Amino acid sequence: MTRIAICAPSTPFAEEDAARVLALAAEFPGLELHFHPQCFAAHGHFAGPDALRIEALVECANDPAFDAVWFARGGYGAVRVTEAALARFDRAAQDKLFLGYSDAGTLLGGLYRARIGHPVHAPMPGDIRRAGGEDAVRRTLGYLAGERGGLEPSLDEHPAVAFNLMTLAMLCGTPLMPGLAGHVVMVEEVSEYLYAVDRLFFHLTAHLGGIAGLRLGRVSDVPENDRPFGASAEDIARHWCARHAIPFLGAADIGHDVANRIVPFGLAGRGAGQ
Repeated sequence: MTRIAICAPSTPFAEEDAARVLALAAEFPGLELHFHPQCFAAHGHFAGPDALRIEALVECANDPAFDAVWFARGGYGAVRVTEAALARFDRAAQDKLFLGYSDAGTLLGGLYRARIGHPVHAPMPGDIRRAGGEDAVRRTLGYLAGERGGLEPSLDEHPAVAFNLMTLAMLCGTPLMPGLAGHVVMVEEVSEYLYAVDRLFFHLTAHLGGIAGLRLGRVSDVPENDRPFGASAEDIARHWCARHAIPFLGAADIGHDVANRIVPFGLAGRGAGQ
């Protein structure tokens, strides 16, 4: 039996949505999900005060009864708690999977830098609220059950990471930014103007020297500006990659949507049963 702890480092989760996720998990008899009560706390924007979110993270990571920690949803908030929480992780966290995307990329990046556990870009319980979100949640449940059909198809011999563009750009220059030389870096974005995407690539690519290449996931729900930007998201990515001699490798099947694929960080977690 694989036991998965679920906590909310960023924004709150709804109990009725948790019930829907638990119902889906019943399709995978080898999995046992446990929602930490902190998931349902609310403190302004956040799923409880910073101190409560730190305690929940530490409890889930350090409990040897759990094999994985799944982050409930994104939003904003992980950056306020990640450093304090990681400093308290003990040996029980070392072999765990940690799964999420979007704002949870802050934690995945910090974990990867600290070489704690096995970070994985993957759909979260919060995706249950999207139209067709059951398929996204099943993709991660299947991965936790040992299936590998939900992996990003472009994975090759290079280690890889996947992040939300804003999240990764904000990690640059901080103690949570992992070294990514030799990696294929995949990025996606949602709800940002194209000029903001351009600005983010300006900043990010200056910190990606030595990577094996960059892949662009979906840039979705782009707001309409008062004038056309004049370049697509792919044009922007290609421009900044060329400025920094970064190979542009094409598309990645990741994004803030139900088709979001799974990207284990590094090279581990790709084979059947791993």
